[in-house]
Amino acid sequence: MSISENLQKITSRIPNEVTLVAVSKTKPVSDLMEAYNSGQRIFGENKVQEMVEKYEQMPKDIEWHMIGHLQRNKVKYMAGFVSLIHGVDSFKLLIEIDKQAKKHNRVIDCLIQIKIAEEDSKFGMSEADAHWMLNSEEFLQLEHIKVKGLMGMATFTNNMAQVENEFNYLNQTFQNFQEFESTNFQPEIISMGMSGDYELAIACGSTMIRVGSNIFGARNYSN
Repeated sequence: MSISENLQKITSRIPNEVTLVAVSKTKPVSDLMEAYNSGQRIFGENKVQEMVEKYEQMPKDIEWHMIGHLQRNKVKYMAGFVSLIHGVDSFKLLIEIDKQAKKHNRVIDCLIQIKIAEEDSKFGMSEADAHWMLNSEEFLQLEHIKVKGLMGMATFTNNMAQVENEFNYLNQTFQNFQEFESTNFQPEIISMGMSGDYELAIACGSTMIRVGSNIFGARNYSN
């Protein structure tokens, strides 16, 4: 199946209120343009340099989402255009995003990444640390970021009962955090679910899914 046929198949399966992020990491601009010409406008990258290069070559009505682990020293390169940063896993990173957004006179939307997986390789804040941050005076003083919700990555496993528990935990954390709503915390988004488990994620309350290989095919990491 072509990229456009894959996209059509996925969009026909997901509710209108669920946002599809096409994960385009390692894929050439020609593949992204095929998705773009089929109507896709939201693309997710996990490396800042690759996202910047694609941003410069592609139409400017695209929303670019940073979905990978983000180092503080890389924020400045994308602060002028990034639409949503999914993986905010520390308060220090959020402060840096605020600082770089201010230089561009922008407010950058972010998601707090909560660690829901058992694997050590997965990043994220604990619920307790995120709770402290959202409740702190320092957080309320950040004027150039807006936290729009939470993101989580489930354990890489065939045990779908475990994955379901992790998705439900993120949804429950999202519900628990509603009390913190403020000028810069407006929780609307639960970003969870990828190619192998997005239908389960939606059943567990996801409002944003990150799908790559089901759209673009297997990745070539040798590039």
